[in-house]
Amino acid sequence: MDEFIPPYPPRMAKPPSTVRRLILGRRNFLAMWEEAAFELEFSHARMFMRDTFLCNDPDAVQFAFSQKNASFERKAPQMRYALEPLLGDGLFISDGDTWRKRRRIVAPIVHVSRLSAFAQIMVEAAEEVRGRWLKQEGAVIDVLTESATLTAEIICRTLFGRKLGHEHAREIVEGFSDYQRFIGQIDVLSLLGLPDWFPRWQGRAIHRSVRRIHDVLEHVIASYRAQKKADEDSVIEQLLNARDPETDEPLDPEALRNEIAVLFMAGHETTANSLAWVWYLISQAPKTLEKLHAELDKVLGGRSPQLSDLPNLVYTRAIFDEALRLYPPVPILPREAVRDEEYRGIRIPKGSLLFVVPWLLHRHKRLWEKPDSFIPERFLPQSSAGISKFAYVPFSIGPRICAGMSFGLTEAILCLATLAQKFELRLDPRHRVQPVCRLTLRPEGGLPMSIHARVPKKPISVPPSRPGASCPVHDA
Repeated sequence: MDEFIPPYPPRMAKPPSTVRRLILGRRNFLAMWEEAAFELEFSHARMFMRDTFLCNDPDAVQFAFSQKNASFERKAPQMRYALEPLLGDGLFISDGDTWRKRRRIVAPIVHVSRLSAFAQIMVEAAEEVRGRWLKQEGAVIDVLTESATLTAEIICRTLFGRKLGHEHAREIVEGFSDYQRFIGQIDVLSLLGLPDWFPRWQGRAIHRSVRRIHDVLEHVIASYRAQKKADEDSVIEQLLNARDPETDEPLDPEALRNEIAVLFMAGHETTANSLAWVWYLISQAPKTLEKLHAELDKVLGGRSPQLSDLPNLVYTRAIFDEALRLYPPVPILPREAVRDEEYRGIRIPKGSLLFVVPWLLHRHKRLWEKPDSFIPERFLPQSSAGISKFAYVPFSIGPRICAGMSFGLTEAILCLATLAQKFELRLDPRHRVQPVCRLTLRPEGGLPMSIHARVPKKPISVPPSRPGASCPVHDA
């Protein structure tokens, strides 16, 4: 077994002051934690005028996100203010009746039962990358950019159909990248106790990014209505025809645009980051890479993968599970208490901020053996039975679990299987990899890696398939 400890920001020996923690968090959310935070279970702190609570063990996570989800279903002010200009009242940041109505409409459209309609699109897009890489032997590419381009193609074709999706993928991706670069990380005004109605200033660059994305989405929706193909399945077609099961009402134009923006953000950015991290991790763990290649050669025999292959790609799935543990795409899941609650005798007042932090939970010293090490074997069927579903929450948990979880995992596994059986990627030895979080967790400065074609070797022993295995689906 490889003993590889991938990079993480330095951890402070002592808890910093509130101001110091906020300064660090604005630069990189991952850098604001002290060593002892990786052993906390449930803790309370006062940040200016707000009570904050950290849920950092399975029981506390289950309490907040499952048993008492109704009390903590509202996203924290920072997340709402950061994403509302772009997503409006979309599923990811809405709550109450709006969230319930949208969930009833959107969840069936991206449900695991519809993956057969999307899997071929995923493989086709990955095959196009494979063809391009065959012509770039030895070239150095930015794997983060490559992964983002691939997942953007997939989500655009899935959302809008093959033709419209391909035409607009790059425009939307660039808009999302600009937006994430300019948006603020921490809403200090809410910590100071200022109410929701108090205006939050946002710069012109943010508004330009939003307008750019909204213009493209509105144009695509109008174009689709005008030239849609009767034989082409797409998410936008499903959304246009969707009706609320209780009221039989369709989505109005603004709601339709908002939900498409949510699906694009969730289906592109987070999967791209995770796929990039996987390429990096396996490049640094030769034995893991050897086992991955053996499984792909045995199961696929050189052909492209299909949806039916997923239950047999057990080790491939374990690699992704471990990458999501070490580098959860959304490393903080913040909520706001909408009513008074109590946990283990500790009062949680209405208006408090409650945090489940996968970055801490997934590296908790009492929950994981060698928590900072890359060990995919911990997620194999014979080893994973003891892992609580409330200790591993890369897609959140409870009623607000990501509706597109199955889509994202299926996409990532099919793309890796298509490409990794043909190529190895090797990190530029001059590049220093550092994880950074600005809304999502990504490698700072990208991942420069060189492309190398591989020749399949004689298979080695790989784990057996997992009976009845399926891909499980962020905090929606």
